[in-house]
Amino acid sequence: MKKPIAAILIAVSAQWASADGLKSLEQFMAAAHSGRADFTQTVTAPAKDGQAQRPKLSSGSFEFQRPGRFKFVYKKPFEQTIVADGKTLWLYDADLNQVTERPQAQALGSTPAALLTSAPDLAALRADYQLQSAPEQDGLQWVLATPKASEGQLKSVRVGFEGDRLAALDIVDGFGQRSQIRFSGMQINPALPAGTFQFKPPAGADVLRP
Repeated sequence: MKKPIAAILIAVSAQWASADGLKSLEQFMAAAHSGRADFTQTVTAPAKDGQAQRPKLSSGSFEFQRPGRFKFVYKKPFEQTIVADGKTLWLYDADLNQVTERPQAQALGSTPAALLTSAPDLAALRADYQLQSAPEQDGLQWVLATPKASEGQLKSVRVGFEGDRLAALDIVDGFGQRSQIRFSGMQINPALPAGTFQFKPPAGADVLRP
């Protein structure tokens, strides 16, 4: 009887280890120096006057490169581009032909993008976030990240992994708005073209520097 029991214990331990969101996060941060994926985003505002708000849907592409560089390109329903080049955070609204330029260190703070792209390892991430494994859901391993800074706009982030691949973000801000991002076709360490994270305001665009 000892061998079967031992085998069962080993199997159960392996199952728990594979379902540990913190382990998946640690592996992702150690192995993924850059990445590329498509995404869909669902934003749901808190109920108003007891009535549930209609979710807003969008989709596009996402690229990142450590340290501190990322790009979100929203293609539907409106064209927007968010680029962090390591020093400056750019937001371009194509319909308005308007660019917002901000120092990256001030604009990001404790945000999901900073969580994924800035910290070099789990120890550095723990300096800014309370981290704990969350229950498995939708076939993904989850980490709950809660900012230690109470003055930020971010309330919590759940980061979902499929193995060591980033698969989802579930973000709640201080106003109760929830943003759910699902990544598909995630490529780890692709050869990103030079200039991927460079941004130049289009000719004629209004540039705001709040």
